[in-house]
Amino acid sequence: MSTLGALLADATPPPASTDVRAYLETLTTLPKDATTVERAALAGARADRLGYAFAGGYHAALTRLVPGVGRACLCATEAGGGHPRAMLTRLAPREDGEPGFTLTGTKTFATLARAAEALLVVASVGEHGGKNELRLVRLPADRAHVEYTDLPETPFAPEIPHAAVRFAGVRVEPADVLLGDGYDRYLKPFRTIEDVHVLAAAIGYVVRTGLAYGFGRVTIEELFAHLAALMTLGEADPLDRGVHVALAGVLGGVRTTLADGVSHWAGAPDEVQRRWLRDAPLLAVADRVRAARTEAAWVPRARRS
Repeated sequence: MSTLGALLADATPPPASTDVRAYLETLTTLPKDATTVERAALAGARADRLGYAFAGGYHAALTRLVPGVGRACLCATEAGGGHPRAMLTRLAPREDGEPGFTLTGTKTFATLARAAEALLVVASVGEHGGKNELRLVRLPADRAHVEYTDLPETPFAPEIPHAAVRFAGVRVEPADVLLGDGYDRYLKPFRTIEDVHVLAAAIGYVVRTGLAYGFGRVTIEELFAHLAALMTLGEADPLDRGVHVALAGVLGGVRTTLADGVSHWAGAPDEVQRRWLRDAPLLAVADRVRAARTEAAWVPRARRS
């Protein structure tokens, strides 16, 4: 059965999960041959709240970025923000001359770090040609000298944990350092990849909820159309400016559909309504970054002669 067909096949309320770890465990049975966007949508359909759907979409996005990574967490943001120049966590050769590196620094905001099995850490290897040169390091979440500090709950989706992560001289093997530039190959495209997959997961959640509680057919049909577009964008180059323009259009369409269908939530149980109203702002996080990305995509670029 296709993913779209599978979403139509179950009109029962999404099953409840005791916490985000229990929810993520249910995703291990998703079809292995599905694309990552399809997995995100199906993950959303297994969530009983938008926050859990976000977690499913986030993990699907990381699998698109680093195939086979498993349940991971991207550790990028530091005290100075998420810009490449702000990345001060340092990856340096070991001082004892043995093969490998030492990772030192602190990431101030890591989503789902406590629920992760692997950490994807953006780290600097020094400045070259006036540029902070970055690498992406993949580590087991329980590697020695990785320290976690839980952060306060957010106003929306409080079930999604965040943590500061400190790397206190963590040993890094050569095989732990992924090939390619940490920014151009991983961090920069992930912003688009995450948007595509989290939006697909949110649609999966709303579709399952809508089928269970009698949302209007037009709302469901429009959400299916948006999801079909995301399936195409998920397979495209996330750095393509045309993808950014199309994604802006899909996101705008989803928001219009959700706004037009807001009255449907009155047919859902009070707790489901309350959580939706609380968590819906999650879909607007990083809107300023999205707007800048879309604006840049519309700027004409000189053709090569």
